[in-house]
Amino acid sequence: MTPVPIEDVFLAAAALFVVLAIAMFYRAVVGPTTQDRLLAVNVLGTNTVVILALLAAGLDQSWFLDVALIYALLNFLMSIAISKFTVERGGVL
Repeated sequence: MTPVPIEDVFLAAAALFVVLAIAMFYRAVVGPTTQDRLLAVNVLGTNTVVILALLAAGLDQSWFLDVALIYALLNFLMSIAISKFTVERGGVL
């Protein structure tokens, strides 16, 4: 049995995270409360960062890591902004 190249393992893991992101997208759309939707969108952003990092390793393209870092910062700021908006609006119990 020949060993599987590590690049293929990274790409397979990225594909698995894409499937998980699709499942989480359902929760972001259907989520019964605003907090469920906020958490789902945050998890989607984190999944996107992980997918980009795995693609960077699997395809040997370092610029994917740059995009992943920028996206991680934007995801964090977006979470803070939406949380502040829901608290001010009275959406948090």
